[in-house]
Amino acid sequence: METIAALLDATGMAEIVNAYDWVWPICEIFHFAGMALLIGTIGFIDIRILGFGKGLPIHALERLLPFGVAGFVVNTVTGLVFVAGNPIGGSMAYLENLSFQLKMLLILLAGINVAVFYLTGIAREAAAVGATGDAAPAAKVVAGASLVFWVGVIVFGRLIMYNDTLLYALGL
Repeated sequence: METIAALLDATGMAEIVNAYDWVWPICEIFHFAGMALLIGTIGFIDIRILGFGKGLPIHALERLLPFGVAGFVVNTVTGLVFVAGNPIGGSMAYLENLSFQLKMLLILLAGINVAVFYLTGIAREAAAVGATGDAAPAAKVVAGASLVFWVGVIVFGRLIMYNDTLLYALGL
């Protein structure tokens, strides 16, 4: 963990964030917009797979995926600015934060979930479902897990600044 923190601190991002008051709030705006793109796109597809919004074929919604990927890229870049540019405590303050760690774990689980979706053929089966059809149970499990993971990412991302409250609530 200390090696990662040293690498992130060596970027000089904290100096940039400290030198320009507008960097952090601009990154917050982009981070929020990226999350809206990501969750809006993935959430919409997941909800359709779960059986809502019949009338829309699942395969047609896949055209929205580049927006979700763009949102993820924006969030990755701005998230790195937040961690590497943290003016209070440096990157180690984030890396030791339980809320941040849980957020990163949920992002990892969401990544594994999407890999399972595409690498096992579940995605092909879901895409073959007609506009009024129901996706297979396996697709519904993956979609439900995706929604849980991404909502968890939002919740724990918001709790990063309130980590002491989380620790207190958990008795830690």
